[in-house]
Amino acid sequence: MGEVVGAGLLAHVPTIVLPEETRRALNGGREVTLVTGLRQLREEVFETLDYDTVVVLDSHWATTVEFVVAAQDRRAGLFTSEELPRGMCRMPYDYPGDPELARNIASFAERNGTWITAIDDVYLPVYYATVNLWKYLGEGLPDKRWVTIGVCQTGDLEDHLRLGRALAEGIAATDRKVLLIASGALSHTFWPLRELRDHESSDPAHVFTPQARAADLERIAWFRQGRHDRVLETMPEFRRYRPEARFSHYLMMIGALGEERCTAPARQYGEYENAIGTGQVLLWFDRPEAGWTGTAAASTGGPTARTTPTAHPETESADA
Repeated sequence: MGEVVGAGLLAHVPTIVLPEETRRALNGGREVTLVTGLRQLREEVFETLDYDTVVVLDSHWATTVEFVVAAQDRRAGLFTSEELPRGMCRMPYDYPGDPELARNIASFAERNGTWITAIDDVYLPVYYATVNLWKYLGEGLPDKRWVTIGVCQTGDLEDHLRLGRALAEGIAATDRKVLLIASGALSHTFWPLRELRDHESSDPAHVFTPQARAADLERIAWFRQGRHDRVLETMPEFRRYRPEARFSHYLMMIGALGEERCTAPARQYGEYENAIGTGQVLLWFDRPEAGWTGTAAASTGGPTARTTPTAHPETESADA
């Protein structure tokens, strides 16, 4: 039976793939600690842990009528970002996919009350929320498979938890050892164009508002304590600060790890940092010795009973 052996809530900001000289110029001569943190995370986890496949829950890939999981045998090419083509231009990527795992995840959609399609089209786009992290954590490890799942822009909190439950059951139905990456930010409001060049430093004093910064730091503290229940309980409050993709990348991850019953504490790599107004952090959750509490992976014999937070319609926005 397959299992999740580790999981992370990881920043993917474009700054990390800029040349070091450029990063330092934007940051008062200092290196961005997200870069040093990713290097340390690779050394301590991605180069040492026993795993087969990385599943990226990509906050930049927004689908509309269903969840989609990439099911190609291999993904390779040159990536240029439509958003920031000057800084992310013709970046090579080349990694094996995991079609069997992708199809297994999709096969558990109906029993979890959702819609998931595995797509193996070679022309399906990739996004920098996947590519940037692969550059740090996967490049040079050719035997490790990478799979991406997008968020659904019409889905609410419950829909993304359901995706996570199907993800856990799909993993359990294989022999895979899997790392999950929830790729995205915390609070996510950019400074306006005419102001943002005054706020390119990684110093969190440049996060868009003191209130957003405080909300981010509160949740980082809860993550470090393993209090995923508090994060879930206060999602309506946090969404006032516009977390990236409505924090759907995290919701999918925690849906696979047991939701409010998950008590895995985070290890933080690098510092909490600003990226032109947004809050960024690298948090890693090790698999507890007894496994992830309450995950659907414990049973494939029927739907798993869940008690989940109620989504508040007034906080659900189409902004992904």
